[in-house]
Amino acid sequence: MLQQGFNSEVASRLTGATQSQLRYWDKLRLVQPSIQSTDGRPGKRRKYSFRDLVMLRVVVTLKANGLSLQRIGRAWNYLRRQGVDPRDVKLVTDGETIFSVEPDNLLDLLRGQLSFFVELDKLTNKVDEDTTHFELNRDQFLHHVEKSRQSVQDQLDEAVGT
Repeated sequence: MLQQGFNSEVASRLTGATQSQLRYWDKLRLVQPSIQSTDGRPGKRRKYSFRDLVMLRVVVTLKANGLSLQRIGRAWNYLRRQGVDPRDVKLVTDGETIFSVEPDNLLDLLRGQLSFFVELDKLTNKVDEDTTHFELNRDQFLHHVEKSRQSVQDQLDEAVGT
């Protein structure tokens, strides 16, 4: 079955998209069957690959999270213009936009710009290191201040005692 692909009925059941949505998304070129397309001819069956099913499930999930087909299409088009297959990226959404997760940042696919990305665990560790370093330096500083104060006190005691 994997070699021959998945027909529209099976694709619909596996992805949660209706057959009407599959036809519409094919027409929009949002997700097209990669094994066999209808090429606009009636009676010709669509055949989807496993990767197509994954993409269909992504579209269903993004729609369920409040994104319009227009926004999803814009994101896919941006990726395609960049030479990236949307099936090859890790995506997240906040319900307003779609982000591509890169190793060190998030790319807003609707605006085509990098977004601020903070890995809280790394930031927490850095603050912890800085705090520890500060406290060590503070302790050394206070130790030197105390030593200097003691030295000045000893000199005063000597001067007053003589």
